[in-house]
Amino acid sequence: MTAAPWRVFGRIGVLSFGGPAAQIALMHRELVEQRGWLSEAEYLRALSFCMLLPGPEAMQLATYAGWKLGGVRMGLVAGLWFVLPGATVVLGLAALYAAFGTAAIAQGLFLGIKAAVVAIVIEALLRVAKRALKGSRERTIAGLAFAAIYGLGLPFPLIVGAAGLAGAVLLAQPGPDPAPLPPNPALLRRIAIGLALWWAPVVALAAGGGEFLLAVGLFFSKLAVVTFGGAYAVLAYMTQTVVGDFGWLTTPQMMDALGLAETTPGPLILVTEFVAYVAGAAEGGTGLGLAAAALTLWVTFVPCFLWVFAFAPYVEWIATRPRLGAALSGISASVVGVIGALALWFAEHVFFAEQSLVTAGPFRAALPVLTSFDPVAAGIGLAAGWLLLLRHWPLPLVLGLAALAGGVTQIL
Repeated sequence: MTAAPWRVFGRIGVLSFGGPAAQIALMHRELVEQRGWLSEAEYLRALSFCMLLPGPEAMQLATYAGWKLGGVRMGLVAGLWFVLPGATVVLGLAALYAAFGTAAIAQGLFLGIKAAVVAIVIEALLRVAKRALKGSRERTIAGLAFAAIYGLGLPFPLIVGAAGLAGAVLLAQPGPDPAPLPPNPALLRRIAIGLALWWAPVVALAAGGGEFLLAVGLFFSKLAVVTFGGAYAVLAYMTQTVVGDFGWLTTPQMMDALGLAETTPGPLILVTEFVAYVAGAAEGGTGLGLAAAALTLWVTFVPCFLWVFAFAPYVEWIATRPRLGAALSGISASVVGVIGALALWFAEHVFFAEQSLVTAGPFRAALPVLTSFDPVAAGIGLAAGWLLLLRHWPLPLVLGLAALAGGVTQIL
């Protein structure tokens, strides 16, 4: 090894802008092409393994690569370096947002960011659909998932579970002969340690902590188990709960959160840290905001380490299990539908000031009031979409220009 692994993973963490596709490509260049620490086949098997796990696949891929190089200790180094730079930036942005987010100029900036986010989510939808919708069965699963979350308001965990089951039954293809299950004497010990670390702060809060922090710990722990398909997919579920059930944030604040999370390195699921800080600061000031952010980071990422360290020895065996891959295909197809619902929901709330609830039997949807159309937001969104989808400009530059355009409209 010509460079210390911790330096390489630190570099990856600082440069990991642009979402999971860009992050996975960056790691491939660093770990496979430039240093040969993993072979092409090892890297692809590891990526497939991480896509089967709940949580951010790029962060878990970095953790696996570290584990492959130097065991649990190096896996911890790789995973932490991937998360900490972005987590630090997100915390700073959340603090600024909680302090100044209601100022007029800030609202203008966020108008531009939210309009650009609509284009960003549409780009993610097209990217995921191209990979996941390989046939009519996958398209059917995607359509049903869209209807389930947009029209029926069913919870995301239920949709994921049903899609995984449908995929395992309908999409499985004959595969190679199953490899023998490898011995893993550390499995139970690692699971026990991981579960104890994960739930220790939540149990402590249940025994004598604040009601708000306990709710934060329980919700984001549950979110960590169902985060299949990336942050875009789970964001619809998070918004359902954070806005609709808990009332911690408003719909515009959730869109601001995603827009700011897009500007930082690291996994996009760091949006949970932003949400927790803003909700905590509104509930009880800066101290509670910091505690909520720290707790959310803990219950979001400790499970990621648990999944990797417990099940990494089974990567070769998993590659020979066609039904697991088929279940993942079903989940991926459902994610297309969920992201589609998210894109439509964002567009309705950014481009229209008012929505009206429409019901038809079990279906309930908040449709836009056409007279409340905002041409400024729509214009910024269309321009952002043109730059991202057709001109392929870098995401940070497009977000910056969109924010600037929104700020100018506020001044004028």
